[in-house]
Formats: sequence, structure tokens, C-alpha cells
Amino acid sequence: QVFLVEKTGRRSLFLAGLMGMLISAVAMTVGLVLLSEFAWMSYVSMVAIFLFVIFFEVGPGPIPWFIVAELFSQGPRPAAIAVAGFCNWTCNFIVGMCFQYIADLCGPYVFAIFAALLLVFFLFAYFKVPETKGKSFEEIAAVFRRKKLPAKAMTELEDLRGSEEA
Repeated sequence: QVFLVEKTGRRSLFLAGLMGMLISAVAMTVGLVLLSEFAWMSYVSMVAIFLFVIFFEVGPGPIPWFIVAELFSQGPRPAAIAVAGFCNWTCNFIVGMCFQYIADLCGPYVFAIFAALLLVFFLFAYFKVPETKGKSFEEIAAVFRRKKLPAKAMTELEDLRGSEEA
């Protein structure tokens, strides 16, 4: 896993995992909806479940831990990881406790909810999450500052380089 992350990059692997999970969730929904008409749809659903887990384990399972650790400097990093872990386990608990009720309510369309959420997560990651592979904390922070500040604003790193040359 670590070699794959270092070779392909965190963001691209995360996006590929989210998209694979999205397609798998749609396939599970189609498989469950058409199960009463076509018996072989059970195989489609099973393959979709296995692919969903595989894509999760390649992208959204481990990659957020890499990204969270790289987005924060040494001081706030432990707190950020603690908040990320708390959010992760809280969402896991909510899904685990509510899934049966949602499945009873939605029937075969239960995975359409996951597909919709995965689409939102994919779009958010595509537009807001930077690639952190091979970048220092300062470079990553500069990417976020460039999105907020006008194009003419200098980053701290450029500020330091300018003062060293003088």
C-alpha cells in the first residue's frame, strides 16, 4: 500500500477509490432493484460489494490518514489526527447503528444514498484537496493560501527567500 501511495500520489488514489466506490454503489443498487427479475443480478451485487471494499481499501480507507498528517505542521498535527479519528469513528458508529433502519425504509435503493454521498465527497476532494505527495508542509499551506489570496500575494516561503537574497 505504501509503495502504491508513493508512486501514484495521495489525491489521485483517493479520487480513484471514491469513484470506484461510487460505481460499485450504483451497481449494488441496480443489482438489488433488478434481483427479482433476473436471478443472476445476485452475482452483480456480490461483485459490486467486493469491489466496493477493494476501492475503499485502496483509497478512502488509508489515504485520509496520510493527508491529515501532511496538512498540519508538527504542533497542531496530533489534535488534527485526533479530530479526524473521532469524526471517522463517529460516522462509522452512526452508519452501523442506522443502516438497518435506513435499509428497511429505502429497500433496494439504500446504496443510492451512499452513491450520492460518494459523489459529494468526490467533488469536494476534486476541487478542495491538494496533492501532498513530495511536498513540504509549507508548500501545501501555500497551495491553500493561493486559493484564498489574490494572485499577487506572496507566500511565507517566497518572503523568506526574498529576505535571504537581500
